[in-house]
Amino acid sequence: MTNPALTPSRIERLLSLDVLRGITIAFMIMVNNNGGPGSWGFMNHAYWNGLTATDLVFPTFVLVVGASIVFAFHARIKRGATRAELARHTIQRAVILYLLGIVVNGFPFFRWEHLRFYGVLQRIAVCYLVVGLFYIWDQRVSTKIVAVAAALVGYWALLRWVPVPGAGMPGRDIAFMDIRMNLVSWLDRLLMPHHLYLESPDHNLRDPEGLLSDLPAFGTALLGILTGTWLRGQRAVKTTALGLAAGAVTCLALGYLWSMEFPLNKNMWTSSFVLVAAGYSLAVLTVSYLLVDGLGWGKGRSGGLIYPALVLGANSITAYMFSELVPGLLERIQFLSDGRETNPLSWLAAHVFILMPTPGWRAFAFSLFTLAYCFIPVWILYRKKIFLKV
Repeated sequence: MTNPALTPSRIERLLSLDVLRGITIAFMIMVNNNGGPGSWGFMNHAYWNGLTATDLVFPTFVLVVGASIVFAFHARIKRGATRAELARHTIQRAVILYLLGIVVNGFPFFRWEHLRFYGVLQRIAVCYLVVGLFYIWDQRVSTKIVAVAAALVGYWALLRWVPVPGAGMPGRDIAFMDIRMNLVSWLDRLLMPHHLYLESPDHNLRDPEGLLSDLPAFGTALLGILTGTWLRGQRAVKTTALGLAAGAVTCLALGYLWSMEFPLNKNMWTSSFVLVAAGYSLAVLTVSYLLVDGLGWGKGRSGGLIYPALVLGANSITAYMFSELVPGLLERIQFLSDGRETNPLSWLAAHVFILMPTPGWRAFAFSLFTLAYCFIPVWILYRKKIFLKV
């Protein structure tokens, strides 16, 4: 289908989107290395129903992926890429992202009998593939709105009205969204036994990035497509910012209203969670857009204010991979200290972070330390103008 919407415009990149990506990956690195049980509550995921700041990190990144598709694809079109070439590149990139996720899950021993095939990078890969190919095929805003509604309402209908095999109807035979018995977890146990994120003898088996919950995650990425389409339009800064703010308020209102029936739950990526997380993401993006693309932060002397976020955002997957692989390597470097065998991370905890006044501050110091050493390699790449793409 030939669509005039593929005709490139003057706007092909927004610094505010790069800044949001950098902020998100920084927080992702910190919460994934939050220092353990002493960390502050907002640095941890909600156990089941509920919402913390940490729960917002992953959906924000997925939304940014969706928004970036719009800018990246049109930039490639401007350089002469065909739709077939775009599709081929999208498939290749999704496969590489998925394989990187397998590396993260299996490193360094790769025990295949229990290797987890779901994961953060895997979900990003699947969302990028499905939403990217959809955008190549059809760029109309109306179809994206319909697809978001179908994904979110369809997911709710599946969890509410489809009986869980062996357990019964949610809300009648079992509790709706029971932590042990729900359609999402049942399907993952059926397809991936012994390969899930959480496994225990009492059959509390589930995975926060399971197969069925990819459906509402598509909704998150599609909201990113709509965001990117809005940002790419030829509008005044004030008008664009007001549109982003209106989107934030709308998503928050609809999400919190829906949460009274369909609770906020990052583990199951519930439809209400999709909307609320998107609302907060759009609110942060609104501020970033006004400051960076509106007021010109990042230019001249003000560049230092957003420089760290730009550095991390420019090589976000590299920073994430570094944060996931390096701790595992450091934990395997064994040496003696005070007559006991330890490793660099444990030694720092016992001799440096212990000096902090409270367990919360100790954990936060560890998070900052992890972010700092992950920043170094991407800073070197940024200085050399090297941007690693998958």
